[in-house]
Amino acid sequence: MPSPSPTDPGLQVHPFRSLTYAARSPEQLARVSSPAYDLVTAAGRERLAAADPHNVVRLILPDVPAAPGEPAGDRARRSAAQAAATLAAWRAEGMLVEDGEPALWSYRMVDPAGPVTTGWLAAVELPPAGSAAVLPHEDVFAPAVEGRRLLLAATGTDLEPIVLAHDADAAVGAATDRVLEQPADLVVEDVDGVRHELRRVADPVEVEQVVHGLARTRAVIADGHHRFAAARAHAAGGPGRVLALLTPMGPGGLRVRAIHRVVPGLDLDRAVDLAARDFATEPVEGPAEQVAATWVQAPGSACFLVTDGHRTVRLSRPGDAARARVPGRAPEAWRSLDVVLAHHGLLAGAWGLPDDPAAVLVAHDLDEAFRAARGTGGVALLLRSSSPADVAAVARAGARMPRKSTLFVPKPRTGLVFRPH
Repeated sequence: MPSPSPTDPGLQVHPFRSLTYAARSPEQLARVSSPAYDLVTAAGRERLAAADPHNVVRLILPDVPAAPGEPAGDRARRSAAQAAATLAAWRAEGMLVEDGEPALWSYRMVDPAGPVTTGWLAAVELPPAGSAAVLPHEDVFAPAVEGRRLLLAATGTDLEPIVLAHDADAAVGAATDRVLEQPADLVVEDVDGVRHELRRVADPVEVEQVVHGLARTRAVIADGHHRFAAARAHAAGGPGRVLALLTPMGPGGLRVRAIHRVVPGLDLDRAVDLAARDFATEPVEGPAEQVAATWVQAPGSACFLVTDGHRTVRLSRPGDAARARVPGRAPEAWRSLDVVLAHHGLLAGAWGLPDDPAAVLVAHDLDEAFRAARGTGGVALLLRSSSPADVAAVARAGARMPRKSTLFVPKPRTGLVFRPH
């Protein structure tokens, strides 16, 4: 990314007084922590809530059933109020304790499926309009932003961090290496086998090195576009901060996976007939799960798989009509993405679907995509992932990928560190 300048500085980060669970054993943290709110299914929420009466899912996803005829906004407000009351009760009971002085937190994730990821938890200043210090790369869904804003306003607390991928900086890397030699303060292993290690860092010399190093960098939002937008809305155009996990681009950083789509109620034969107007279609023999697992790892572009969970069809060689539906005024970095062609050329084009979470579901992995397709009598549209370089190029060009286009992994665990305002 272009280097920060006096008129457009880089990341402005600060230590913060954190709120953590008083009980810190790995077993206890496993019971009370959770994946990020947008990765928790309805069934997953029930499992998490049953694991411990103080599981953080009760804060990030309060269980507030909709009243008959109640507007969605009213339910969101009741949910936020319930979360605030729960948070206040846990603090009063001593389940959660607040630090006496500000600090940064070093965050290390050891993923058995990939390299180690390192980063820093900090309070990041919301940059002014027009700044390139923090660049989004995905669109957001306005009702989801409002729901997160209401939760933020009611609780007065960042309950989970956004994730930023920043330019590499040698001083930040050196500070990270030194801190990782110390014993971890918080350790937990999640259900995917990822080991999360957090080290609280209050030493002024180390804090200053990280803060000054990050000020020389800029970042792309890897995860948390809705929470970032909610923080901006909550600040109402004024100064504000947001809890963020800052990870480097390149070594020590995150990896990108695709997020798939599911269209409930769309029969596979009908889906293929409609797509055949604009794409070449070809049945793929073999067990659907095995076909999909092999295909998503292979290189290539402008090619999709469509499956009902039993049969699989490959769509390829998009025609002129499909490509013409991709807005030509957009930057080339954006127009060349598979997810953009899928969004405009297939979902909105050949299948005539609105960009609405009720019409097009998202699935964060193949298992979820297959379950949703079978469970809704619909089809899953399987995509290959964009590269980190693709994502950065789109952000730098000032463009936005369709909502829920990328899944950066591994994910930080929600419920280990909160930031009270």
